Amino acid sequence: MLKVVVGHSEDPDSQDAIAEVLEHCLSDLDGVIPQAGILFAAIDFDHALIVKEINQVFPKIELIGCTTDGEASSVLGFQQDSLTLMLLYSDNVEIYAGVGYGAKDNPLEAAKQAVQQATEKSTNSAKLCITVPASYIEDGSTTNGELILQGLKLALGSEMPILGGTAGDQFRFTKTYQFFRNEVLTDALPVLIFSGDIKFSYGIGCGWEPIGRKSIVTKSQETVLYEIEGITALAYYERYLGDRPPTAEHPLAVYEGDSDRYYMRVPNTYDVETGSINFLGNVPEQATVQVTDISRDDVIAASETSFKNALANYPGTQPEAVLIFSCCCRRWLLGTRAKEEYQLVKNALREEVPICGFYTYGEFAPLEPHGSSYYHQETFVTLLLGTK
Repeated sequence: MLKVVVGHSEDPDSQDAIAEVLEHCLSDLDGVIPQAGILFAAIDFDHALIVKEINQVFPKIELIGCTTDGEASSVLGFQQDSLTLMLLYSDNVEIYAGVGYGAKDNPLEAAKQAVQQATEKSTNSAKLCITVPASYIEDGSTTNGELILQGLKLALGSEMPILGGTAGDQFRFTKTYQFFRNEVLTDALPVLIFSGDIKFSYGIGCGWEPIGRKSIVTKSQETVLYEIEGITALAYYERYLGDRPPTAEHPLAVYEGDSDRYYMRVPNTYDVETGSINFLGNVPEQATVQVTDISRDDVIAASETSFKNALANYPGTQPEAVLIFSCCCRRWLLGTRAKEEYQLVKNALREEVPICGFYTYGEFAPLEPHGSSYYHQETFVTLLLGTK
């Protein structure tokens, strides 16, 4: 069995908010002591107080979490400036947390450290990893989501499903926080690893429509894209957007090999002199790419696509928990319609299931069932959990 409960509060006072969340969770737990928890909190809360209160009620809990750019749950739906907590218990699934420090400068070592700590107590092999690492750590200094993912793959194996998202700070882009047991950290890589009889599935959706013909990246260096098909990246964008600068409304679709599956890369800054564009993630040389165009209706509908893909591949009879990870750029571009993403997932569920999630600064998920995980942007990720 897998028993999952969720608490959620929009009270701005940290003490009152966590008291409300814990009261709701304790009522629904009905005497069961949870093994693990996932905490998502807005940036302005007293996070040290919050994790202290959780650990006083559940002293041995395997807790991870992070600050966010928005929160969602089956208790209050989509919110901002709120606090939500998912607690999990199972008699046939092992759930252990780990953390790695120095995620910015030593992401591979941080990943190794986190995985080792989370797996050393387990009597079964790992089956699933959820991670919520740092993004911004101080005054605009950032971690590298792709190197963090690379480190987790080295530690867990390249085919291990790794899902989650990087921490947010409500578009301030200065410093994010991560939670591990009773610690509040700023440059960390927390993980929650499941083993035993856990059943799960996942799906992704973005909603942007590729336009024009597919083209090959002919010059790039990590996140800086210089040339596509021998012309500058800016000139390539101008073919489709005219003199409008590249923005989050028109990310680049980067295809995986010869397939039709792609992950998204968001333009960040550009250099008129060199014609280069700096993206919020690597764009490999020789990759196949397309500029994309936005339809807000399609972006919202992608959340339902993500959930339905996950449900179609779920190996059990009925999921017992839903985790969602959506990009902060989606929330920003959707504005007041952002709440519709959560609502579509809620409406697609056949019965009441605990839901919890947050808006991220980058998402982790495989592109397809049983595939290797990727670092995404502007993507909606659904993770279904259960044992039935």
